[in-house]
Amino acid sequence: MTDRAYVIAGSEATGGAGIQADLKAFQELGVYGMGTITCIVSFDPANGWGHRFVPVAPQVIADQIEAATACHDLDVVKIGMLGTPDTIDVVAEGLRAHEWRHVVLDPVLICKGQEPGAALDTDKALTEKVLPLATVITPNHFEAMTLAGMESIDTVDDLVEAARRIHDLGPTHVVAKGGVELPGPDAVDVHFDGEEVTVLRAPKIGEERVSGAGCTFAAAITAELAKGAGVGEAVATAKAMVRRGIEERLTTHAPFASVTTRSPR
Repeated sequence: MTDRAYVIAGSEATGGAGIQADLKAFQELGVYGMGTITCIVSFDPANGWGHRFVPVAPQVIADQIEAATACHDLDVVKIGMLGTPDTIDVVAEGLRAHEWRHVVLDPVLICKGQEPGAALDTDKALTEKVLPLATVITPNHFEAMTLAGMESIDTVDDLVEAARRIHDLGPTHVVAKGGVELPGPDAVDVHFDGEEVTVLRAPKIGEERVSGAGCTFAAAITAELAKGAGVGEAVATAKAMVRRGIEERLTTHAPFASVTTRSPR
């Protein structure tokens, strides 16, 4: 039987992030992927490559979830960018209507195309309605600070404390990503499962963020979980995959590079 993985996320037109990156990661890791699009994001090359954000109508999202879950026996799903409280409501309802072995949440808290008030409303709705359904959550440095209620995360110990606080919000596994934001030569991630802390280190590859790294990381975890891996094993594979993707990153006409999707092996 072919392993299957599902993603609910936004479309990102340049191909470097969003559902495009997710499905490529699924394919590269040998699982059959399908996805529900929650919003359409495109960068504006005439305006500093800022985000243009268009939400998909809630009923259209509900229709996609209905089709995917009726067509396939699914028990692992990744949640990416949702973008509005209405979207969060319909996705949370769809998640609750199905039994999941794993819900992997990449908690995209802010889209630069949103007004601050709308972004705050979205953050609050995500934390209240989707985060408690997650079994695995993969916040980046900024998202970890926001969810943990911390003013700064400057050390690995801070990152561990953030993971512990986020775990208290409901997820079984927290993978807090330090990335290039923590000082020192290594990109450090912390996995906390409620009992044990695992620190994953690898030498940094440059000091700049690469578009799509977070999407690919969470998607790779999802794919490996769909294949039956444990969370710790899935996280290690995902980190290796993203590291290779950053090493082989794609230079573009935008002021950022995009991660490529390559098998970690």
